Amino acid sequence: MNTRTKETIRYLGYGNHAVDEQTFALIEESFRELDKIASRRIIYRFFEIIPESDDSLYIGKLHIISKNLSKNLKNCKQAVLIGATLGTAVDQLMRRYQITDMSKAVVMQAAAAAMLEEYLDECQEKIRKEIEMEGKGLRPRFSPGYGDFDISNQKMVLRMLDADKTIGLTMTASYMLTPTKSVTAVIGICELKESCNKTGCEVCDKKDCIYRRNA
Repeated sequence: MNTRTKETIRYLGYGNHAVDEQTFALIEESFRELDKIASRRIIYRFFEIIPESDDSLYIGKLHIISKNLSKNLKNCKQAVLIGATLGTAVDQLMRRYQITDMSKAVVMQAAAAAMLEEYLDECQEKIRKEIEMEGKGLRPRFSPGYGDFDISNQKMVLRMLDADKTIGLTMTASYMLTPTKSVTAVIGICELKESCNKTGCEVCDKKDCIYRRNA
């Protein structure tokens, strides 16, 4: 079983329970459809970090008050702002299944989330290779809305990336990204000796989350 299938099962909330054949078939079918229509696009840019206190820092012109993010970026002098999307066709496909086949729609949502994470992991690995010759490494991705990193920071992140023009990524009045299967994130750049390869569930303190990956 490949990684994105495992992640889809986790997003569906199965935990350690076995997946029935029908659900497994829906997952595989969803990926076949998504692979045909997904328009993966990404934009990332590097910015200086200026720390102010234990819970306040600047990334370029973006002023952030967040103890969680400040901890994540401790000792980092630069950060990568990143935006990525699977494109509008994925949204259209999911909306269609929400009308015609709700079971398929639920699985499709999880599969698209897993596909987006897989794409981000691949792109982050490329960035890591770009900077490792300078003796630099990457911290885990950290997105607006995670912990105390307020989701309203989404607006400035998109502006700094010029995401609307570069990859067609915008947001609603409530800071939700559109297309919906999209992500913005901050990735700290640190000295290689301080690099942390842990991501997602492995760095999250919420031990009782039903979506938690077994580490």
